[in-house]
Amino acid sequence: MSGVWVFKNNGVMQLVENPGADHAEGRRGSSGSSTSKRKVLVHLPTGQVVSSYNLLDQILRNLGWERYYEGDPDLYQFHKRSSIDLISLPKDFNKFSSIYMYDIVVKNPNLFHVRDM
Repeated sequence: MSGVWVFKNNGVMQLVENPGADHAEGRRGSSGSSTSKRKVLVHLPTGQVVSSYNLLDQILRNLGWERYYEGDPDLYQFHKRSSIDLISLPKDFNKFSSIYMYDIVVKNPNLFHVRDM
């Protein structure tokens, strides 16, 4: 079983086995069109939209996350000493998509939220 886990608007996850085929299908069901909305990661305590890795790095460090350098050199990674969690992000912030945003949300409950821009 391979594919991509997609979070629906109602909070339910669904495994999409062929994500490249037509990801817009899920959007058509909720909005009636196939146009995509840009997603942003919001730090809830400050209301700031995470617009760069510099800002995200600062927020995550304040939450106890540390940079992890032992993994893949093509990824920007963070870990917490108190857990087994690892956040892995593409080095290029332009590739920072909602999949990575939701990973941060899940690993930092009640501190981040993904919103349509």
